[in-house]
Amino acid sequence: MKILYICTHNRCRSILSEAITNHLSGGKIVARSAGSQPAGEVHPLSLKYLSEAGIPVKGLQSQSWDELEGFAPDVVITVCDSAAGESCPLWLGSTVKVHWGLSDPSKLAGTEVELASAFRQTMDEIGRRVEQLLSIDVNPDDSAALKSALAELGAQ
Repeated sequence: MKILYICTHNRCRSILSEAITNHLSGGKIVARSAGSQPAGEVHPLSLKYLSEAGIPVKGLQSQSWDELEGFAPDVVITVCDSAAGESCPLWLGSTVKVHWGLSDPSKLAGTEVELASAFRQTMDEIGRRVEQLLSIDVNPDDSAALKSALAELGAQ
């Protein structure tokens, strides 16, 4: 299964989701991330806390969804509320689309301890959802069942 995570700026939550999904899925899922208005760089704390958790960061980049036109995802998951309300590019066609709202740790101001805690909480949430995703028994070709199962994971 191929998943495209979308967040408007593609610098934190979608990057974390891409990296964690690829790490935990062991090749069962190929995840990429993109944004409608990419920041052009990955948030440095995203890289720091992924590395700290032993999750590879090589190749992670903030990029436009236009750069992934050839990726052909089975599923598009928006992870920020503003991206959830945007119109996806036409090339995504009838791809299953769901929303997994996640808190944005990069927008918080606080101590290093508070920021670390916020990033780790978001990463833990993504990890839980990916573990649950790996356990669902749904045929990826059954769009309605896949959308329903994925939406349930995002609502938890």
